[in-house]
Amino acid sequence: MSLSSLTERAYATVSAFLAAAMAATVGTALAFEHIGGYLPCKLCLEQRVPYYIGVPVMVLATLSAVFRLPTAVTRLLILIGGALMLWTMYLSGYHSGVEWGWWEGPADCSTPVLPTTEGSLLDQLNAVIPPSCGVASWRFLGLSFAGWNFVISTILAAVAFTAVLRKRG
Repeated sequence: MSLSSLTERAYATVSAFLAAAMAATVGTALAFEHIGGYLPCKLCLEQRVPYYIGVPVMVLATLSAVFRLPTAVTRLLILIGGALMLWTMYLSGYHSGVEWGWWEGPADCSTPVLPTTEGSLLDQLNAVIPPSCGVASWRFLGLSFAGWNFVISTILAAVAFTAVLRKRG
């Protein structure tokens, strides 16, 4: 096997890992929402967007490496994946800061006060109220969902950029 084949194999492995890790991360968030009953706030939903874009991009990078498209194509796709992880890293860092009270969150991301005199009680019970961005609904080892997303996206960005910036050979 030539050296370039090993490099293509390495890019395929890295991009497949990134695709799987991104899918697992956003899948876990969706499971906490739909199975665990944790309603996401506005900032939580925004943090998922880079994953929704990143998974197909990493699948394309894997296919690019497997079908031996020019290495520049595969590297560019992995670079895009790393940039997407930087985007969600920024969003989750911002959200974590809002949860810890370090800065204010968006004005439209707070728990609304529902009027008690308008509409029927049944209408009020059926209304889904998204949680405030400033309140962590769950913490594990001191980190909220946003905090864990920051850790995971930092690792995934590091993997992507290391793969792209490492010298061939």
